[in-house]
Amino acid sequence: MAIPSNPGPGATSASAGLAAVGVWRLLAVAAPHLAALGLMLSTEVDFPARLCFLLSWGILNSFWGTLLRRPALSGALSLTLVVVLVLLSRLKHDIVQMTANFVDLMVIDRDTAAFLFTIFPNLRWSVISAALVTLPLMCLLGWLDPFRIRRLPAFACGLTCLTTLAGFSLTWPEKAWRGYFDDGYLSKFSRSGVIAVSDFIQFGFMDSDAVTTEHLKVPLVDACRPVGRRPNIILVHDESSFDIRQAAGVKVPPGYGGHFRSFDGRERKFLAESNGGPSWFTEYNVLAGLSSRSFGPFAYFVTRIASGRVARGLPLALRRCGYDAVSLYPAFGAFMGARSFQLTTGVQQFYDAQDLGAKAVEPDSFFYDKALGLMSQRSPASPFFMFVYLAANHFPWETRFRPDLALAWRDPGNAPVVDEYLRRQAMSAQDYTAFVATLKERFPGAPFLIVRYGDHQPEFSPHLLDPDLDEAGIGKKLENYDPRYYATYYAIDAINFEPVESPAVMDTIDGPYLPLVIQEVAGIPLDPSFAEQKQIMLRCHGLFYACKDGAEARRFNRLLIDAGLIQGL
Repeated sequence: MAIPSNPGPGATSASAGLAAVGVWRLLAVAAPHLAALGLMLSTEVDFPARLCFLLSWGILNSFWGTLLRRPALSGALSLTLVVVLVLLSRLKHDIVQMTANFVDLMVIDRDTAAFLFTIFPNLRWSVISAALVTLPLMCLLGWLDPFRIRRLPAFACGLTCLTTLAGFSLTWPEKAWRGYFDDGYLSKFSRSGVIAVSDFIQFGFMDSDAVTTEHLKVPLVDACRPVGRRPNIILVHDESSFDIRQAAGVKVPPGYGGHFRSFDGRERKFLAESNGGPSWFTEYNVLAGLSSRSFGPFAYFVTRIASGRVARGLPLALRRCGYDAVSLYPAFGAFMGARSFQLTTGVQQFYDAQDLGAKAVEPDSFFYDKALGLMSQRSPASPFFMFVYLAANHFPWETRFRPDLALAWRDPGNAPVVDEYLRRQAMSAQDYTAFVATLKERFPGAPFLIVRYGDHQPEFSPHLLDPDLDEAGIGKKLENYDPRYYATYYAIDAINFEPVESPAVMDTIDGPYLPLVIQEVAGIPLDPSFAEQKQIMLRCHGLFYACKDGAEARRFNRLLIDAGLIQGL
């Protein structure tokens, strides 16, 4: 009988080493899933959210597994995507008080990234550092992974998870106000994707009536016959500005409030369609004269959708009356499709940050000086429309913007972000006063109509307006478009020109009516579309999308579609 030989110590060490390598390889496969489990428990707050997280996790792993066949690498890539989503979602929540959703994928491009890197200079180095750490780890995991996944079962698993997620999301859709909660990042993102695709299949991008028996006449290019002198028109986009005295208990500096008054001494309210961040909502309002809310879940990238499709707006209407249209933009022109959108609405000369030589975020005086320079180069033979888009009062307010400016400023004694916000408002008011004085000096006798508006309230305003409300309460008010959260201001000033009286100059207007107000006070004859919109404004007392639960806006959109002024929506 043969007696097995006793292995020597070297063989035992080799076996132990192989076992250790095997444990490390098993850990490489299990670690991403354990990390994802911990992330789920810390960010998803109830059973439906956790179920959608698990289904989304299954979809991601099945996708990478089908593509790469390596479970460890698939798990690591899935975890990386989820972590990136969580970080971006938190960043978005800090900016606009909403977490990321599926349609945000449409706004990720080079110019969006460049804009974020401008606002957050340290973000670039964080991304580079993360890439330097992540890429070697991915290569190591690919080498350690001893397992291979069969493609057909992986695909079947992913399809099952996707079908289950779609059915659950359509049967039990998440409440819209949950988007304002700083949690549930992956589950809300996934469920929003199902709803967005479903809405697009059913309604398309834009909400409008199916048919109407009414018709608009297409405006003729040479049909404009203004009475009297046409003023040069300057439209000023006053970033994140509103009268903070709407919130109780805020200390303001002496003289605060004059910036919000018009030539007649009155203060007027402008109801924006966003709070806290997306200026392009209001950009669409004041140039196209239409509502971003008509785009439903796709409103977040309204300017991109409207580019090349919405051939109606304030610049086009003014060009019919002999105006030249110029725009000064503080970011890269491709950001949110700004250049393409503005050219669609009739802007002829578009100058973005690169064209203007802007470095990072510039004070308002920079853009006013550029505007004055462009005016000096123009022939006085024809009037102009100039859109001056400011950015100095953009978030974040945790840091001192241009500490070399406003040296005489003294904080009133509020929270630091509020005092910095007030400081920037004071700088804006000072720069605007200097701009008006320079206009009078350089262009004596030239008529000017200047209209300013706040594009939205800052992201911290709801907590000032309702300090006792929690996130759920604030989210519901934002979802229901509480006017207190969306009210900013609009002001009308004039130089060597008497604004025309009009019933359209109301104390409170919805954002899409501002182009109509500008034409009315400038004495510009309205084309058929703006004449029809004026009737809506008077019937609805300054409301647009909210009038009759959106019925007036849907009807008006159909009129524009039938007239060929909106195409492909």
